[in-house]
Amino acid sequence: MSRHTTFRYCLDPTVEQSVVLVRHAGAARFAFNQSLAFVKTALTQRKIDPEYPVPWTRFDLINAFNAWKKTEAAGRVFAVDASGITEIEVTGLAWRNQVRQQVFEEAAADCSSALAAFSESRTGKRAGTRIGFPRFKSKGKTVPSFRLRSIQAKTGRASVRVGDHDTARSVTLPGIGAVRVREDTRRLRRLLAKGRAKILYATVSYRSRRWWISLTTESSDLHPAHRHQPRKDSDCQGWVGIDRGLTVFAVAATADGAEVARFDTAPKPLAAGLSRGRHLAKSLSRKQKGSHNHHLAVVRLGRHHRRVADIRRHFAHQVANTLVKTHDRIVIEDLNVAGMLGNHRLARAISDAGWAGFARLLTYKQAWRGGTVIIADRWYPSSKRCSACGTISAALSLADRVFLCECGFSADRDHNAAINLAMWPTMHQNFSRSPDPRAGGRVTKVRRREGADRHPLGVGETVPGEAGTEIHAALAL
Repeated sequence: MSRHTTFRYCLDPTVEQSVVLVRHAGAARFAFNQSLAFVKTALTQRKIDPEYPVPWTRFDLINAFNAWKKTEAAGRVFAVDASGITEIEVTGLAWRNQVRQQVFEEAAADCSSALAAFSESRTGKRAGTRIGFPRFKSKGKTVPSFRLRSIQAKTGRASVRVGDHDTARSVTLPGIGAVRVREDTRRLRRLLAKGRAKILYATVSYRSRRWWISLTTESSDLHPAHRHQPRKDSDCQGWVGIDRGLTVFAVAATADGAEVARFDTAPKPLAAGLSRGRHLAKSLSRKQKGSHNHHLAVVRLGRHHRRVADIRRHFAHQVANTLVKTHDRIVIEDLNVAGMLGNHRLARAISDAGWAGFARLLTYKQAWRGGTVIIADRWYPSSKRCSACGTISAALSLADRVFLCECGFSADRDHNAAINLAMWPTMHQNFSRSPDPRAGGRVTKVRRREGADRHPLGVGETVPGEAGTEIHAALAL
């Protein structure tokens, strides 16, 4: 077992099963909010007592919720006897036995993961956009979902099973039973029957008035016949550069100039469905909020966006599978997609291309087959560099679709960029990036300690105001 993959199916539950699924999703949202309330209350108490413990880790939040759900604060009943004496009976959460215990635990674990992401983002350990403090989940704005673990019984039977009771298109969930699915489960059932896969988690979510289930599995490596043959460390050949574009989705070429693949029939689902999306958005704006027609309009628009995303994802999977099956060494460029979206003329087309998602698919699919994917430096001029003589043409613009060099070399712009990407590994044998890519040397500029100018209480320490526990006094008029 060395790789993780996910199988997603659309559920077809009965009316009774739909009620149970809604109950489990509500319990997960309730447990997340209660766990977050524990943290905020503890942060408020910490202002008075600096030594007050704050439940932050996964096990702390799980233990805190399990202890709270049986206390008087979680639920109580007033009983009056014949003599008129009132007694309080502590019941805790009266409905806690109607859902699986794992739902509470996984929701508390999700809250801990959100807190960890917030803390790592503050201290600089997490790259990317800065993540804020977790917020409470709203019933109307949060996607209903919950997660269950697949526990192996002593008899060897898993709690989450596929194709049980001679029903091939079904998934059996603990506490819910066998729920039918709409897609074929043959591929997953074969892996489970041969012992080449094991289900770890089952995540159920409700989107566009449909229940979906994602089965996270731990699978064995692919068959040796489907894996690439290992190469020697001294072998520097066989690299294929892939240039991504808008007019042509992807062009693959080798270092000697041979074009091995070209994908110029991208579906562009966002542009194709733009008129229908506008029509559905206008129809939604005319509906009264809170009405049944407004809810149906939201569902229609959501299904349209899901269809657009599914078409784009399906095409990216097809292209990635074709490339990783035929080439074991691939070079792609590090595109600043977030920065490119600042161009209002090309933002829609760039978003419709899905470059970042395609690179992610290409990376993990190649790892499954034992291949190599190298990301060229962001500042490497693959489009402006002549693949024949190495001269960089600074006057090349986006409108120039043919690359012309003073040496007489002429080629398609995307084809020339793919050749340069294929030549990048041989030009950079160590594949390392300098601290300052523009300068090519060491960085000598002194930086202050991360967060020194933003967090007066110290790096990594949560300010009560960021957690939403500050009490602001009303301004005096």
